[in-house]
Amino acid sequence: MAYEGDILAYKGQIKIDFSDTWIVAVSGDGPNFCGHLLIYAGGGKGYYFHVTGDPKASGVGRVRGYPMYMDDAGFARYLRETGKLEIRRQKVNLPNPQAAATYVESLLGEKWTWGVLPHNCVAFVEEVIAAGGGDWGSYSNCPVVATSDTVAERIQKFFNSLEGEIYHLYGVPQ
Repeated sequence: MAYEGDILAYKGQIKIDFSDTWIVAVSGDGPNFCGHLLIYAGGGKGYYFHVTGDPKASGVGRVRGYPMYMDDAGFARYLRETGKLEIRRQKVNLPNPQAAATYVESLLGEKWTWGVLPHNCVAFVEEVIAAGGGDWGSYSNCPVVATSDTVAERIQKFFNSLEGEIYHLYGVPQ
């Protein structure tokens, strides 16, 4: 069985710091073309949090399980053992990181019912962000779509590229 993280045994077991927060989209497995979403807290020595259901169960029993956490080494192991790839990492601002930490710690102690698209990994991440006063929200519960560039970001990248090419064409240093 592939490593998917650890279950929190008791509150205070790990130091959770959401002052540096990222959403992390990874590829899916099996028929899951939408991928999977995790939330990362703590910069270079932080923790990833996510819901997957119960990895030890099978069939319908798999849809209900505790959210899990893993450190940076655990995340590398998770990617390796599940065969997933990191697709995108996006910074998120949380005005109240302590509230997010308190909330995610409470979520780690409660079973989560996996609802495929309506109550899934994206909903979990959105709840943690909302608890911290953040305003990131998904327009899709499909992680690959939820973390893709907005139209405004795509336009800005296009104009930046165009400007760079013009400078290069005329030999003007930037």
